[in-house]
Amino acid sequence: MTIATLIDRSMPHVTFSATTGESTIDLASRELGDYVLFIYPRTGRPDRPEPAEWSAVPGAKGCTAESCEFRDLIGGFRALNFSVFGLSSQDTEYQREAAARLHLPYPLLSDPDFTLADELGLGTFVFHGVRLYSRTTLVVRGGRIAQAHLDIADPKEHPHQLLDHLKHGAEHTVER
Repeated sequence: MTIATLIDRSMPHVTFSATTGESTIDLASRELGDYVLFIYPRTGRPDRPEPAEWSAVPGAKGCTAESCEFRDLIGGFRALNFSVFGLSSQDTEYQREAAARLHLPYPLLSDPDFTLADELGLGTFVFHGVRLYSRTTLVVRGGRIAQAHLDIADPKEHPHQLLDHLKHGAEHTVER
């Protein structure tokens, strides 16, 4: 897959369990409107120390910080008529704990089978024998991918950069 192949591609009809009241969310549903889907490897838990080598994996560290920045900026995204969703391969129960602890006002979606990765050719990696998503953000407008952001170097700053980018009306962007 090349990044350019994502732009203007329709979101596939894939349905995921969510941490909010919806039982499932179909990312191709027109009812979702425009949205930002940030995809991350995994969130940590305070009661489970992360392995030291986790920090050495490019793009792995920073999932909690990224989630909290999207939380803190949600009003700006909503002002631009964008919903926000987070997605990882972690199960819904695990993600419910993170969503409650971090006070997230948007759903976290669970894709333990890597359905979206397989449908769109999104990046994954293996850490300690576990397959995880590579950090990616997709901006979806009218059911089509308008922007794709990969290899996000600073997950804490990325939501700020993305919001600024959207405020200034950038369309059909590929970032690497």
